[in-house]
Amino acid sequence: MTAPPTLPKFRQQLILAVLMVCSLLIWLDNTVLSITLETLADPVRGLGANPAELQWATGAYTLVFATLMFTAGALGDSFGHRNVLAVGLVVFGAASVWAAYAGGAEQLIAARAAMGVGAALIMPANFAILLWTFTGPGRATAIAISSTSTGVGMAAGPVLAGLLLSHFWWGSVFLVNVPVVVVALAGIVLLVPNFRSPTVRPLDPAGILLSISGLAALTYGLIRAGQVDDWGRWDVWAPIALGLALLAVFVLVELRTREPSFDPRLLAQRMFGGGNASMALLLFSVAAVTFYNAFYMQGALGFSPMKAGLANVPTAVGAVVGAPLGARLVRRWNLRVVAVPSVAVAALTFGAVGFFDLDTPLVWIEVLLLAQGLAVGMVLAPVTGALISSLPLERSGAGSAVTNTARQAGSVIGIAVGGTIMSIAYRSAIEPSVADVPKGLQDSVRVSAEQARHVAGTLDRPDLAEAADHAFIHAMHVGAVWIMVIALVATAVLVYALRPSRKRVEPAEDESRAEATSPAG
Repeated sequence: MTAPPTLPKFRQQLILAVLMVCSLLIWLDNTVLSITLETLADPVRGLGANPAELQWATGAYTLVFATLMFTAGALGDSFGHRNVLAVGLVVFGAASVWAAYAGGAEQLIAARAAMGVGAALIMPANFAILLWTFTGPGRATAIAISSTSTGVGMAAGPVLAGLLLSHFWWGSVFLVNVPVVVVALAGIVLLVPNFRSPTVRPLDPAGILLSISGLAALTYGLIRAGQVDDWGRWDVWAPIALGLALLAVFVLVELRTREPSFDPRLLAQRMFGGGNASMALLLFSVAAVTFYNAFYMQGALGFSPMKAGLANVPTAVGAVVGAPLGARLVRRWNLRVVAVPSVAVAALTFGAVGFFDLDTPLVWIEVLLLAQGLAVGMVLAPVTGALISSLPLERSGAGSAVTNTARQAGSVIGIAVGGTIMSIAYRSAIEPSVADVPKGLQDSVRVSAEQARHVAGTLDRPDLAEAADHAFIHAMHVGAVWIMVIALVATAVLVYALRPSRKRVEPAEDESRAEATSPAG
């Protein structure tokens, strides 16, 4: 895969700028939504969405993104990466408009899934064009520069969301994607050649269908458990069992495919498989704790969207600083020495959320968020590079697909499980305060702290609002413990994946060593 020599350096730089805008779009959308969740839950200012609907609004995007991404690269090989990137941007922009004007939570969920389709088309095409455009040492430099868009998106997203929500309605956080899409499309049409791989990979319709339906069924069952607070109901265990069965069939189908888009064989390798499992568990924890944090700041602490956005900046700063710092430390020492402690520290910061309450000083929250971002940033980039480098060059594309899919799937399940734990713990804690609430409003109080506060305002019951705040804090503490445990499991898996290989000594080597060390020798 080499870039055509006809591209002048200035044009390469302009193409890199366009690709960074495309990548920035996806990261902005991820971070913007986290600040908007509290507003969407509000029955007056938002859609009155319950926790399950908010889990789906977040998870539908990631679910589709995860399961279509490994096929989008094959589309680029067939139709040209520029064409696929342009289609992805159009889909993302149109779905953003749909999300902005959604009339209910169901429409928002559908629009978010459509945005996931666009993102899945954008990401692989974006990276492929980068590899085609740059060669030699310039390629590594371009990848490093391009990765800064991740940090910019993480830092700018919460602040932008806070600013928009302070002056406009909630849909503005999605509508802001449109001008970014227009700028990116103009750059693609004017600057980017339609690179196409000489080797066309086959599409994988069976893999797409099985992976999407399997993850969707599993996610539905996990979220449904939080709604009904009963793991024994058939509408909880049946979709979970179905989802696991479909995913098992998906793996079997991919194993029997000559050129699978998602190659499960790669996961059998200790370093690649264990490293990906560890990072999936880590992102499971990150997704869950981010979901909690949105409601803690704006709901329990009463921060404005703008203040909550600014309060989340240390996480992005930590991630931006942590990525290059981790790479530098890995070069000085080794990956195991840097990555394992980083995941362990991240796990402890997730657990430390269990010490937050309604009176926690903001400075301590900021310190913890900075530590979280720093720890996660120090491990993700170095481990990703090591995992891909552990494969032969011809398998790097398949390895990248497996890595991205595993991490996005971890995020989907993290949102589902984290939200369900919070819902069950909240319902248990708020139950004693529900008895003296009018029967017609009791179910609303049980659904979430946001709806309980709305009921409290309607009834002029400040005691009920206080009870809802304390119930939420209890639920967050319970969730923090579980999230920490999952991240500690990720640490243990990474220790296993990165343990030094012990080379087996052949008998001939044994004899030669014995001769070399014998007195006669």
